[in-house]
Amino acid sequence: MSDTEPRTDGGTMTTTARLRRTLDQTTVEDAGLYVVLIFAAAFYLVPIESGLVTSFKTGTAIIETAPFAPPGASGLTFEKWQAAIDALLRGMGNSLLYAVPATVISAFVGSVTAYGLTIPTWKQSYKAVVLMLIIAGIFIPYQAVLVPLTQFWSQWVQLTQTLSFVWALGVPDDYAGIIELVITHVAYGIPICTLLFRTYYKTMSDEMIESARLDGATLRRVYRRIVLPLSGPMFAVVLIYQFTQIWNDLLFTLVLVSTESSPAAPVVLILAGLGTSLEGQDFALRMAGAFFAALPTLAVYIFFGEEFAEGVAA
Repeated sequence: MSDTEPRTDGGTMTTTARLRRTLDQTTVEDAGLYVVLIFAAAFYLVPIESGLVTSFKTGTAIIETAPFAPPGASGLTFEKWQAAIDALLRGMGNSLLYAVPATVISAFVGSVTAYGLTIPTWKQSYKAVVLMLIIAGIFIPYQAVLVPLTQFWSQWVQLTQTLSFVWALGVPDDYAGIIELVITHVAYGIPICTLLFRTYYKTMSDEMIESARLDGATLRRVYRRIVLPLSGPMFAVVLIYQFTQIWNDLLFTLVLVSTESSPAAPVVLILAGLGTSLEGQDFALRMAGAFFAALPTLAVYIFFGEEFAEGVAA
């Protein structure tokens, strides 16, 4: 690869000259901004790097090396990652069983609810009351509903008895907890999803909606043909937010599933006890497990990253 580039006068510019020109054009403000960005990047990346290299260290290497220093040849091991994958793989599947449907359902219901509270023309005071009741759900802390939630599922609904025909097919009745987690997270996710979608829908062109209504489009058709296709960026924001919240939630999981030995135990429940024993903490195993458990959320951010940025900007 050549270290020169064409100039406007037909000549070439060396790498050194190109670097000198860049430095000459850099102001003090630019240099200060670059320094701040470098320190900010280091502030966030050094802990991640430290945890990652720790996951590849033997117990001796963890004691003998600095947290952010890579292990030597004698201190490198992949056994912790293999052990973490073996321990968490079942939990990853269980977490996906409730995180994916709960995320999708809460996002769709929030979109439809926000559409009904924004686009259709009905009495504004009624809209405000309904919106206030929905938004109030955001401010109810998880801890305040733990006892009613437990009573609701164990005494009133009793899914284990209701779905006895499913367990008769060979499915462990522990998976009733997965269904309970789906419904619970959907109920808790609808308020914030509604708020985010309503904020987005209020920026839509009223003329476009009115034109569709004048052409005879029903409210359902307006949503399906106009509003829904334009909601992609906000769906990305809501899906990322909801999936991350649901995937990382431990409190509802402890209440509804309760034990990591359950066949339906999600990954966060298994991860909480991973690497803990009477002999002490296995830090390498815990770090490997933490990074492995974070892969689905990382994949969601990568997959919806462009739409997420567009939705946040909107």
